[in-house]
Amino acid sequence: MSDRIQPDRTSHPEQTEAFLQQDTPEKSEREALVRSACDPEDGSLFPDGDWVQPPLLYRHALEKLEEEIESIRREWKSAEGFSPIEHIKTRIKEPASILNKLERLGVEASAERLADQIHDIAGMRIVFPFVTDVYLLLERIWQSPDLHVLWIRDYIMEPKPNGYRSLHVLVSVPVTLEGVDCRVRVEVQMRTLAMDFWASLEHILLYKYDRRVPEHLEQELASAAGAAGELDHKMLALRSEVLSLSDEDERSGK
Repeated sequence: MSDRIQPDRTSHPEQTEAFLQQDTPEKSEREALVRSACDPEDGSLFPDGDWVQPPLLYRHALEKLEEEIESIRREWKSAEGFSPIEHIKTRIKEPASILNKLERLGVEASAERLADQIHDIAGMRIVFPFVTDVYLLLERIWQSPDLHVLWIRDYIMEPKPNGYRSLHVLVSVPVTLEGVDCRVRVEVQMRTLAMDFWASLEHILLYKYDRRVPEHLEQELASAAGAAGELDHKMLALRSEVLSLSDEDERSGK
């Protein structure tokens, strides 16, 4: 299976064209990024190691997306009595992290290359107790008339070689800034609590070893990722059993 899984577009024809787009930014996002990241005099990227102007476009995109997700969470809680979303975190990539990523990609540190190569300047992470809930939210995002899904990379169905598991979705979010309507890319990562725990520890180790993790630790990490996956499957089976028992109690009048 490809790492870019396409949801059933036949049931959402209005978004088919959006899904077929690449992850390059629209003109309005590109221009706003240049104003925020580049010196207006010489065009240098992140002079003094910081944003030239606050990246308001990305802040507004994250706020808009979080409002959409919170609305879905309230609907679920109203209908089911609980929300399958454990927590939501947002972040805007720091200039140092952006420059490091460009260097790892072997790409020139320029505004043009930044806009084309870095699609996750605005990021959101959504964590769930159970893996099936990840795909329930994906379907709701896909159904939203305001949000456009640009691509999906499913590292839950096909984990990375190191064991990393998460669902990545690049979403185009409508934003109005200074009276101008535009669309902004936000990368959404959706994972379970077990996946998030593993990814957090793996990040700590990568930082400590400057991404040069010894082979034996890589093997241990992969093994731990497998254990996290087994935990997800076990907890999902337990939930199914509990729900089944609840249904039996209701039918018997208990």
